[in-house]
Amino acid sequence: MSIRFTTRARGGLAAWPIAAVLAFGLVGCGGGGGDDKPEAPVSSSKGSDSKPDTQEGDTGEPLAELRGPSGLLLKVTQAQRDGGGFVTVSADLKNDGDKAVNVPAQLSGNETEIIRNGKSLGGAALVDSKGKKRYYVLRDTEGRPLTTTKFPPLKAGESLPVFMQFPAPPADTAEVTLQLPMFTTGTIEISG
Repeated sequence: MSIRFTTRARGGLAAWPIAAVLAFGLVGCGGGGGDDKPEAPVSSSKGSDSKPDTQEGDTGEPLAELRGPSGLLLKVTQAQRDGGGFVTVSADLKNDGDKAVNVPAQLSGNETEIIRNGKSLGGAALVDSKGKKRYYVLRDTEGRPLTTTKFPPLKAGESLPVFMQFPAPPADTAEVTLQLPMFTTGTIEISG
């Protein structure tokens, strides 16, 4: 009986992140192709005259900027804790260089299960130095990382909204360090 309960609970937990991935993907796919794309999968958009949603945490300034190879720049715009025990980190991956660049496969990390699902940000981790713990990107039941995947080549100056989802650190942990292979690290504050 406990096996049946565990399987149901695991299946229920796995269904939510899959729905979240689909929702984030659908939000990121909309728009007219202009530069006014939302920075995070949230209903309000950049440049709005209304007060920012408290869940957004976007004051116009990025939480952190991580520099990577070939002019790549990751501008972290939000790190939101939700009630389901997850933290979703939203960012813009920008080609800050003067030539088109392919997003390196090394960002997927070195775990075979993640690598076989294609390019992703699966190598990312949140480090809680206070709690002395490292949190890796979540995966669905098929082993796919809960991050943006399958990156197109980025032209010079082009940005792409991305996300990564992690298990949430304890509620009293507000600051963590974001690590991504080949990029500098950055300290970010978790809201929510």
